[in-house]
Amino acid sequence: MNKIGFLVSFMFLFSCAFSADEDPVFVLKAKPLPPVQKYFLPNSMANLMGGPVELTWKTLTDVEFKDIYVKELDAYYWKPNFGGSIKALEGKEVYITGYVIPVDYDANFYVVSRYPYANCFFCGGGGPESVVDLRFTGKHRAYKTDERLTFKGKLKLNGDDVYQMNYILEGAVEFKP
Repeated sequence: MNKIGFLVSFMFLFSCAFSADEDPVFVLKAKPLPPVQKYFLPNSMANLMGGPVELTWKTLTDVEFKDIYVKELDAYYWKPNFGGSIKALEGKEVYITGYVIPVDYDANFYVVSRYPYANCFFCGGGGPESVVDLRFTGKHRAYKTDERLTFKGKLKLNGDDVYQMNYILEGAVEFKP
């Protein structure tokens, strides 16, 4: 049985009728549902059906940072310790909405930020948990600063490479939820 058939079978209404001798007899009364695509599916349902899960900025705050000295840089680095809710999404297809910030047009380096450019991590307004590195695999258009867009891709967590962001969206593409 496919996933949709399985889910729809549990959406039928059940009722219990009693016979004259008081023995319970269970009767299945099915009411056909309109097509599933007309309904909003919560993240858990979307994930069961193979769709991307919404990654919220609140979920990305499930991280603690510890100052670690990096000899190679002769500086301190905020090493992340990711919480359970964000670890559960690692390697999963997710989508997130935020403000596009072109860090380096020539290097095709873009991030999506919780905050617009004036308040983003690079300008001192947010922390490292407020930006996600967008790793595009194919062609994409040039993005303007502060475009509010949604992107989907596979979430990668980076806790060790000081030259990369903590959150990376691999195979990033624009997405309309």
